[in-house]
Amino acid sequence: MAISDARSPRWAGYTLALLAFVQFIVTIDFNIVYVALPDIGRQLGFSAQALQWVVSAYAVALGGLLLFGGRAVDRLGPRRMLVIGLVIYALSSLTGGLAQNAGLLVAARAAQGVGGALLTPATLMLIFTTFAAGSERNRATSVWGAMGSAGLAAGSLLGGVLTSAFGWSWVFFVNVPLALGAAFAATRILPADRSFDGGRSFDAIGAVVATIGSTLLVFGLVSGPDRGWGSIEGAGSLAVGVLLLAVFVLIEKRSADPLVPLKLFGLRGLTVAMLALIVFQASASGTYYLLTTYLQTVLDYAPLAAGLAFLPPTVACMAVSMKLNARVLGWLGVRTTLFGGTLLTAVGLAAIVAGMFAHGSYWTLLPGVVIWGAGGGFAFPSLYVAVASSGAEPAQQGVASALASTCRQIGGALGLAALVAVANSSAGHNPGPHALVGGLRMAGWVATVGTLAGAFIGLGLKRQPRPTPALATAPAVEADLSEAAPRVS
Repeated sequence: MAISDARSPRWAGYTLALLAFVQFIVTIDFNIVYVALPDIGRQLGFSAQALQWVVSAYAVALGGLLLFGGRAVDRLGPRRMLVIGLVIYALSSLTGGLAQNAGLLVAARAAQGVGGALLTPATLMLIFTTFAAGSERNRATSVWGAMGSAGLAAGSLLGGVLTSAFGWSWVFFVNVPLALGAAFAATRILPADRSFDGGRSFDAIGAVVATIGSTLLVFGLVSGPDRGWGSIEGAGSLAVGVLLLAVFVLIEKRSADPLVPLKLFGLRGLTVAMLALIVFQASASGTYYLLTTYLQTVLDYAPLAAGLAFLPPTVACMAVSMKLNARVLGWLGVRTTLFGGTLLTAVGLAAIVAGMFAHGSYWTLLPGVVIWGAGGGFAFPSLYVAVASSGAEPAQQGVASALASTCRQIGGALGLAALVAVANSSAGHNPGPHALVGGLRMAGWVATVGTLAGAFIGLGLKRQPRPTPALATAPAVEADLSEAAPRVS
């Protein structure tokens, strides 16, 4: 699929702007609710244990349905799935903002995850089919990844501002015009999908087994700290989830038209990227938890102040991703850029941990959060450049990106569960400020070691040929995407 000549090259810039904006919408919801959680818990009557499901319901639904969403994108078309996903996202966000009880809000968050499971593989497949392999696709993926990184950081900032100014409901209401506006733009900017071949198999059995197995796996990871790792919700869900995923592999081996072609796991670039995504997202998710807990519980920051504290890493991340990452990818290649960016992320995280004190201040954290944000600006886009350049066939790009994103969700759930457990174990029950900071610092050091491990996993990517002078001097994609639009494949 390619944009027609009548639409290129200007429409390539519009396409990239739209896809980057959609990725921003999806990723802000990972963190936008964190600073609103205390207000949500008080007004809707959540227990302290149940409050985590405002966050976890989104992660469970998104992680469980990504493989199905990826295959739906491959079969039904990326534009169609993008528009459907955005409409689901808008309606579920409206429902969440209007919710008057805990059950409806958790259900709305799960529905947001369903929309996200369609959006992420759709945007990545559109990047693959719109931009030519090499520097053009690298630059496009860098912009897409930059908005993903910025969304993670900006979610906390936006959540604090909206909660303080208008109330917690607006962390959901804000998505409605954004998603509906993007859906309308998609129908005007993106080319129509090819006609659906209804005679082809969709591997319905594999889709059901993979969805249930993935959902139970993520559910078990997020339930363990709350219900106990030996509980039915914790160990039971994990065991059944792993068993179903093993059954899924057997189904795929025998399927004439599998949901996930097993040959994808033979692509070195994809498997290394998936492993690196698990480790990187595990530490990243935990870091947001550590920072928000430290700022609001130890330093007693209000939601607005806690949100504003994420402005420096957001700016650093976007500046690096938009202005430097594509250029560095051209100079050094994906392997070296990923290693360096992840290493820089670990350095920033170590500085954050070193700056945490019971009677400390934000200024002791500032150098670390800026370095941490800059490192993420290199590392996160590079991970998805590795996925896009892994060698997967065009008809399998949706499921390849879904595999990578599923690993990201599993890593995020695993990392958050593990680091919360480490922090609580070290701090003890009802900790004072000193004990709480001690627990957060211990969890932070564990996350730092995990980030370093992710850097060395990235070295498993194949070394790329030395770039040509033309590639090495290729300009980064600038903010004016219509003027710096890449060629269209």
